[in-house]
Amino acid sequence: MAFIWDPITAVNLVLSVIILVLGYLGYKKSKENVSLYVGIAFGLFGVSHLATLLGFAQSLVSVLITIRTLAYLIVIFAVYKIAFKR
Repeated sequence: MAFIWDPITAVNLVLSVIILVLGYLGYKKSKENVSLYVGIAFGLFGVSHLATLLGFAQSLVSVLITIRTLAYLIVIFAVYKIAFKR
């Protein structure tokens, strides 16, 4: 495991963690699932960024594609819930 410094990925990781925490706090305060979904999705993006910084991106390509796809699907679901709220 070799740490690979990439400032863009590092910034993305920090921002993903901030959104994860804010999503959780928003859920705790409002009990709205949408903020929790967005937080979870960005938590998954954060896992992807962390794996990249730790040098696992090449060996975990399929896993990272799956994680990122799942994260995007969660965001799509959250936005759908907002757009078509009943």
